[in-house]
Amino acid sequence: MDRVPTPDGTASAPALTTTGTPASSGHSAGAPGGRPPRPGVVLKAVDKDTTAGVIFGIGAYGLWGLLPLYFFVLQPAGAVEIVANRVVWSLVFCTLLITVTRSWRVLAAAFRDRTVLGTLSIAAALIAVNWLTYTYGVTTGQAVEASLGYFINPLVSVLLGVFVLKETLRPLQWAAVGIGFAAVVVLTISYGKLPWIALTLAFSFGLYGFVKKRIGPKADAVTSLTMETVVLTPLAAATMIFLAVSGTNTLGTQGPVHFWLLVSSGVITAVPLLFFGASARRLPMTTIGLLQYFAPVLQFIVALVVFKETMTLERWIGFGVVWLALLVLTVDMLALTRRNSVARKRALAGARTDT
Repeated sequence: MDRVPTPDGTASAPALTTTGTPASSGHSAGAPGGRPPRPGVVLKAVDKDTTAGVIFGIGAYGLWGLLPLYFFVLQPAGAVEIVANRVVWSLVFCTLLITVTRSWRVLAAAFRDRTVLGTLSIAAALIAVNWLTYTYGVTTGQAVEASLGYFINPLVSVLLGVFVLKETLRPLQWAAVGIGFAAVVVLTISYGKLPWIALTLAFSFGLYGFVKKRIGPKADAVTSLTMETVVLTPLAAATMIFLAVSGTNTLGTQGPVHFWLLVSSGVITAVPLLFFGASARRLPMTTIGLLQYFAPVLQFIVALVVFKETMTLERWIGFGVVWLALLVLTVDMLALTRRNSVARKRALAGARTDT
């Protein structure tokens, strides 16, 4: 019987999973008279939480999918300046949120927890790598390859399940991973080099999502994002000062519109990350993997339609192989969902019989 992992890596008592599969048929010790809780109440709570997670996930990935348009209007700012501003202004925005929600005590408690602070420091490093790589890709005319990174990301989530969580892959999952590996080979031949932008984005964000998942309820979305930006702000602020002293910054030299566009990077950065944090705490990684398709599809369309990036026949073939891998993975996930649904209905029928 599976056990639900807690944020510190230990296993809690069996519980109802977010897919609706009952992990235990025994009675709840906390129910009055030793009777199990009414399954309808439990399922409604789970369904409500899952629905919220899906909505947050769609919001996050939809906004990330349109992010290249924002970077486009920030020209001539480069990747380093954009990321430095994103960090600093995100901290300002998060500070306002913490103040409005009166969450300073919660934030202080999280900072005192070494496990939370250490884990979110790792998350901060991963998201910094992701931001720099993605911004560099978009601002140097490689938005198509950047979108490829997020197409590959669901496959990375599967690999994380194998190598980190020691999960056993189902046959279709193995097939998807194999096809994905073949796609990387095809794209390497097409580009004439390893698609390092795509691979860096896929692995950095896959690991970031995994780390955020491990935090769980120990830090909510606002708290975790604030801690991440606090960790990154000293380096980001130093970078902004260096650019200003060297005369290479654009924050105060391109007019008020450009200034406020860069300042708004705090909100534009924080909102989808808050949505993602809220989604990651409510959904299993497989569901998050499905939702991730929204972002690369939008990014790919923007790269072709707005940025007019070229796609050779070899690259179309490579992307086609990636999409085939994602199709196989999607079929497997839908089949698993169907099996879980059947198991849930049987459990409900059994619970009604017991009562």
